[in-house]
Amino acid sequence: MSVTDERVRLAGEQQWGEHVTDPVAAMSALAAADRFGEYVVYEKPGEWVFAADSIGGVELDADQLRVNWDGRTSTGPWTGSPAQAVDRALAELPLAGRNAYGWIGFEFCAWSLGATAHVHPRATLAHLMIPRIEVRIDETGVRVSGATPAETGDIHQLIADSQGAPLPQAHPVDVSVDPTGYQDRVATGVAEIHSGKYQKVILSRKVNLPFPVNIPASYRLGRVNNTPARSFVLRLGGLEAAGFSPELVASVDHDRVVTTEPLAGTRAFGRGAEVDAAARIDLVSDPKEIVEHAISVQTSFSEIAAVAEPDTTAVSDFMAVRERGSVQHLASTVKGRLAADRSPWDALEMLFPSVTASGIPKAAGVDAVFRLDHDPRGLYSGAVVTVSPDGAMEATLVLRALYQTGEGAWLRAGAGVVGQSRPEREFEETCEKLGSVAPYVVRA
Repeated sequence: MSVTDERVRLAGEQQWGEHVTDPVAAMSALAAADRFGEYVVYEKPGEWVFAADSIGGVELDADQLRVNWDGRTSTGPWTGSPAQAVDRALAELPLAGRNAYGWIGFEFCAWSLGATAHVHPRATLAHLMIPRIEVRIDETGVRVSGATPAETGDIHQLIADSQGAPLPQAHPVDVSVDPTGYQDRVATGVAEIHSGKYQKVILSRKVNLPFPVNIPASYRLGRVNNTPARSFVLRLGGLEAAGFSPELVASVDHDRVVTTEPLAGTRAFGRGAEVDAAARIDLVSDPKEIVEHAISVQTSFSEIAAVAEPDTTAVSDFMAVRERGSVQHLASTVKGRLAADRSPWDALEMLFPSVTASGIPKAAGVDAVFRLDHDPRGLYSGAVVTVSPDGAMEATLVLRALYQTGEGAWLRAGAGVVGQSRPEREFEETCEKLGSVAPYVVRA
């Protein structure tokens, strides 16, 4: 039996285990164990998955495509859009029913929006892996697939030992210092809006950390103190990251329903019931925030309508308030049924980057991001992606996250700039958003 055949055989083995009262601790322990190679942890409502030990994958740079499978790598140029290149590469792999997990960077959008001149030739656009091992935790217990019996025993022991373990000690970070000239960049954006270049742009700032961080421990502590739509922690290709995503960029379910969840409009949260309630009232009545949200929803509606069956696109929960860690947002949900001649990757390409992380009109907003955002974004405002063999897909927006490479660790946050924006308030908003992660950073 070949290595590939053996891995396929093992992928069919499943074991059900004990009930897990603290899945955050379990996933953090698996990520920290350092026994399973590269990994992606992904949380969606009601389910957690630890996907590890890559047997293959797709890595897309601005200038080349690398496809890995069973120890062999092919490298070459790619054509079309990044979404088409990744979709084709995955379709050509003998996945045998396996899922794919990974991330796409903000620069992934440059090809569809005419901004390739801004992208470094070696910039990573996407990195997806096909895991040998998957560990799923839901209300029914633990399911392990793809692992050997010995590995399965180790996994269950790691999970059992994690339950009741004390929380790690935080090393909070000062996010008030800004060497990136953020307020001046916001003022430039406001001036460009007044000159008619675009209606809105999301400008961000990077906060470098003065010490290396423990990503799995920071994930555990941060997740306990956040209320994300999705969460993740990953280690792929020299990049580690953990985040508490406030919204979906795009999902396509088994019935081909496309969903996006634009958030726009922000106030601080977690400062006490009375203060939070006053901030909520201010949020839902602030004309600047309402306009910012409405034009984001309008853009999302148009994007889904472009890939959906006619007359299936609709908005629900318009301008609801959703609490996401240290902030509360105006939020809406937009859905439509994917047209028969469109793929999930077509839907993702249309909706990416999230309108709430780029700008309006999107092409002009993205151009402004590349010109004014001081540092390349990479994973920030990109997406963590899961792809099922039956065509279901989720791409969750990477915000409220912690990042680390061999060159250091950092945080990043942005704010939506419109014609009524005040630079000092937008800077304050970045501080509020950084408050979802900065207090929970764990030093390595």
